[in-house]
Amino acid sequence: MSAPEEHDQPPRTDPLRPHGVPHATVLALGALSKALETTERARGHLYSFHQLTGTADFELDDAVRLFREAGHDGVAAAIERDILGRNVIPGHWTFQIVEAYNHTYYRPFAALAQQAVDELAGGRDHLYEAQLKRARRTPGHPAHTAGPPAG
Repeated sequence: MSAPEEHDQPPRTDPLRPHGVPHATVLALGALSKALETTERARGHLYSFHQLTGTADFELDDAVRLFREAGHDGVAAAIERDILGRNVIPGHWTFQIVEAYNHTYYRPFAALAQQAVDELAGGRDHLYEAQLKRARRTPGHPAHTAGPPAG
């Protein structure tokens, strides 16, 4: 979604927008949605960090084994002692960072965004995008239909 701009003009008639929802509210909800989508992406990167760090920790098992087979017991012992299972920040493994992010930031943000949509748009998500789709469609073009095929 592109960022809503203040100069965007509402369509003359928009049957997709709930009655009484002003264009300024659609723009504000669109900006909130974009911010939440960015947070969703950040959260995905956090899960990637969590999974990659865990994978690296398990991959160290091979390194330890190979160092022992190569006769480097001291290096293998140092990896086991100092790196395997180590906290990534003081007192935290990555799952704890994910849990704290979800509890402290993500869930309250998502709940507030849903509350705003429920209160201001009758629960209708993505009004801004629906407005864009309506404005950018080519009427009659088979790949520009308003919705999925009836079935």
